[in-house]
Amino acid sequence: MASSPTAKPGFWRNQLRQWHWISSAISLMGLLLFAVTGFTLNHATQIEAEPKVTKIERQVPPTTLAGLASVTANVPLTPVQAKAIRGATGVDVRGAAVDADDDGIYLTLSAPGVDSTLEISRIDGNATFERTDRGLIAVLNDLHKGRHSGPVWALFIDLIAIACVVFAITGFGLLWLYSRGRRVTWPLVALGIVLPFIIFLLFVHA
Repeated sequence: MASSPTAKPGFWRNQLRQWHWISSAISLMGLLLFAVTGFTLNHATQIEAEPKVTKIERQVPPTTLAGLASVTANVPLTPVQAKAIRGATGVDVRGAAVDADDDGIYLTLSAPGVDSTLEISRIDGNATFERTDRGLIAVLNDLHKGRHSGPVWALFIDLIAIACVVFAITGFGLLWLYSRGRRVTWPLVALGIVLPFIIFLLFVHA
């Protein structure tokens, strides 16, 4: 009677190899990106670029300002309101965080590496837009943290994390299969496991 495929010694070896290279291919670019940005985050104060600030002032027409009377704090702008503001100021405010009081409307727009604000005075219609661009490294650092990057990027981070877990587990399985005759394998694995805990207990927690 023939043995089942799963009973063959080479079955799990082939499965581990296949899933290891598949997860490696999927996570390659993401793993490289997060490794590099992990370094830049760790040295953010040393390599941070000089922020570039842009400030623009516009005048909102009285008719447009009257149409924005219903804008209230913590309530997202309607498409009509966002279109009116863009027409008057040239700033795309879709998705902006909204604050408002009797004196003005305050909109915050954030993206990776960029912080922007738009203030519109209810009194005289003066609009002030300020954009702070912190450079490419700040963009990459914010992408690493998922800051202001949206739900699609958050899903991408989750997928890369899953692929990295598969990559690590299958790598461990391959180490297990090929460790015979390589005596240094398990001491190195043990060192990789305990070293973070040792550093934490001696230099962080203390």
